[in-house]
Amino acid sequence: MTIVITGATGQLGRLVIESLLERGIPASDLRALGRNADRLASFAAQGIDTRVIDFAQPETLDAAFSGADALLLVSGSEVGQRLQQHRNAIDAAVRAGVGRVVYTSASKATDTDLVVAPEHAETERLLAASGLPVTVLRNNWYTENYLGTLDTAAATGEIVASAGEGRVASATRADYAEAAAVVLTTPGHEGAVYELSGDTAWTFADLAEVASELLGREVVYRSVTPEEHGSILTGVGLDAGTAGFVVALDGNIRDGALAEATPTLRELIGRPTTPLADGLAQARAAA
Repeated sequence: MTIVITGATGQLGRLVIESLLERGIPASDLRALGRNADRLASFAAQGIDTRVIDFAQPETLDAAFSGADALLLVSGSEVGQRLQQHRNAIDAAVRAGVGRVVYTSASKATDTDLVVAPEHAETERLLAASGLPVTVLRNNWYTENYLGTLDTAAATGEIVASAGEGRVASATRADYAEAAAVVLTTPGHEGAVYELSGDTAWTFADLAEVASELLGREVVYRSVTPEEHGSILTGVGLDAGTAGFVVALDGNIRDGALAEATPTLRELIGRPTTPLADGLAQARAAA
């Protein structure tokens, strides 16, 4: 059995490989793919097959995907470019005769206004048209995305956002990675679209309470309008495009796009998902 993992040197891909090894998958059954040979070296030292690829260079993909019984297609991180990159990867998977594909998508990708969803939705359509057996993992938000928010709160005593009373059903990358490892190594997932989330959806007021506990100082949530938020972000040096993205995402949260907590992730990994406080504490310790 050969399991191929793209984005292996990234934060999620590396955790998937760790989880596969913990599940008893031999290193010789794994193939780790990434763009940087130096960063792949630690996998090679464990006996894992490694290949340098670039989704933007289709000629690097065919041999890397060859013989794959299962391929984890970790979505690209370059917003605006990843749809073509995903198309290249899917085409190469078809040419290589990959046994099945597991794709990391976004929450409710084909039925949401979430600002990051369109490229995921189109990728899901490409996968459905490919003829390959596919499993879609629609991951809600990563708890670790708020590590920078903690750093700011430590300095200012505030969490400033325009998310109103919106909720986020986040889980840790390790939770999502474990689910991917389960799907890659157990039968019965072909054709499934899994909506994955943490067990509990939290508000930014909850996040401020957790921050207070972790930082040992009072942190308050200051809710602002989208217009105020945009001005604050550009005022601290963010470019207009990045500020607009953050404000749009907070609008999605305010409107409930990340609020639904489903039991699916918990069921796949066989345990409760990591609570917000624990996930942030672990992320801070790792950083």
